[in-house]
Amino acid sequence: MGTLFYGSRADPIHIEERALAHLKVVIATKLRRQESFTLSWRHSNGDVGGRSTIWLHPSIPLRFTFDESEPPQLNPKWIEALAQSASSTGGITLVDEVIDAPVD
Repeated sequence: MGTLFYGSRADPIHIEERALAHLKVVIATKLRRQESFTLSWRHSNGDVGGRSTIWLHPSIPLRFTFDESEPPQLNPKWIEALAQSASSTGGITLVDEVIDAPVD
């Protein structure tokens, strides 16, 4: 499980490690451009039900931590889907991984 620490929040945000690795790419790109945006996700199993949204801003400290020492191989299609949602008025929504269907 990966962890996102945002601002002075005492409670960390737990996101599946592979998803967090992909989010990190999109978030870092937007923050590097000095863009502010929201990030929304559904609570994982074991957490209180529902969903959360945070406002991300370049001036607010942000730290990603991963349990695995090696980063996963990134899926460009998933990054693209996350980046498209990041450019929408609703901000980044953590969508399921985009996997190409096998060609018959």
